[in-house]
Amino acid sequence: MRKKATLITLGCAKNLVDSEVIAGVLAKNNWELTTDKEKADLILINTCCFIEAAKKESIETIMEIVYNKNKNQKLAVAGCMVNRYAKILAQEIPEIDFIIGIDEIDKIDKIISKEKYLTSTSSISTTILSSYTPRIVSTGIYAYIKIAEGCNNPCTFCAIPLWRGRFRSRSIEDILREAKNLEAQGIKEICLVAQDTTRYGEDLGLGREGLYILVSELLEKTTIPWIRFLYAYPKTLDINLIKLMKNDERFCSYLDIPLQHVSKKILRFMRRGGSFHEYKRMIEQIREIEPNISIRTTFIVGFPGEKEEDFEQLLEFVRQMQLESVTGFIYSEEEGTPAATLTDKVDKKTAKARLTQLLETQRSAAIQTKKRFLGEEIKILIEGQSEESQYLFKGRSYFMGPDDIDGYILVTGTNIKQPGFVNGKITKVWEDGMYAIAV
Repeated sequence: MRKKATLITLGCAKNLVDSEVIAGVLAKNNWELTTDKEKADLILINTCCFIEAAKKESIETIMEIVYNKNKNQKLAVAGCMVNRYAKILAQEIPEIDFIIGIDEIDKIDKIISKEKYLTSTSSISTTILSSYTPRIVSTGIYAYIKIAEGCNNPCTFCAIPLWRGRFRSRSIEDILREAKNLEAQGIKEICLVAQDTTRYGEDLGLGREGLYILVSELLEKTTIPWIRFLYAYPKTLDINLIKLMKNDERFCSYLDIPLQHVSKKILRFMRRGGSFHEYKRMIEQIREIEPNISIRTTFIVGFPGEKEEDFEQLLEFVRQMQLESVTGFIYSEEEGTPAATLTDKVDKKTAKARLTQLLETQRSAAIQTKKRFLGEEIKILIEGQSEESQYLFKGRSYFMGPDDIDGYILVTGTNIKQPGFVNGKITKVWEDGMYAIAV
């Protein structure tokens, strides 16, 4: 009888890819995957510890399983928390049977065949998975491709390099092989991800054009309808990528570029460089090249030293630039980072109020940017039936990233084949969504 495993994934898209690899390795070794935790022989939690809230969620999830699993079930913990806190996890939660580092997930079948396995120490990841490693895509009609690991950027608030290590790229040949495998599975969209996707290929001798070269190869050597990338870094963005979006509709005119702030002072404290006017000009240049582009960004509020005038710059930037999608986070102090040593902290109450004000300011912009599509006929990727009604389908267009991060489109009509593409006329918009009639 086949043993059963339940996987619980926390964190970002890059973590999701790791979980899909875990699922692939288990399935190849005759494990059956199940969402029913009560029937599982093994429950594996792939953790995140990017910020304090993520660490708290990871610990709470582990403890929930500890309290509720039966005595015959095994508990495995993998992912970022292991590489950072392996020793603490082993000491504080002895109920964990397997503690598995990031660099060990492709060997998970051998690890869980043991009675118990606790990776001996916290460590920095140094490896990178390849297209030859088994993987089960869990996202339906689209899939992520992790094109690099680690990060070289010196951001003072981020601890990721402490466990994910230095930036290292996969080869173009290996990424192409994975893309073709996904194409053969019927995937209609691939999303290229890394901690700093726009730095892809620097370590392979490709300079700042690495991502442009990679995307060009994917466009030429596959027929996948949509290709996009996530998480650009302002200082490493190659403007030729925007020109490629303009010239090839398969390369989605969509840019996820976390700016983190616009105050020159705060960006200096973050060791990111940039300023209100530099970022404004950058976005204006991008829009001059590709007027149809959709721009998404992320800001941090409450960073040490952030004064009211710094925050007002942020609000004014959002008002002026009318970005299609903006998310915000309250600064989280992470041990081992340079920002943790900064003084002049912003109290939590003030930070929460600023986050609320930031998101409120963005709301009107979000609706206005969607209104330009009213009455237009656009290409929509239908991902499935809507939970709101049996007569509605849920999808998104090129200007919306996966997993509802930029909203969604509800589509009605006859003879809609899902999952797949349809053309739809936009008849209604709201803050995080649209309504369309298939044509």
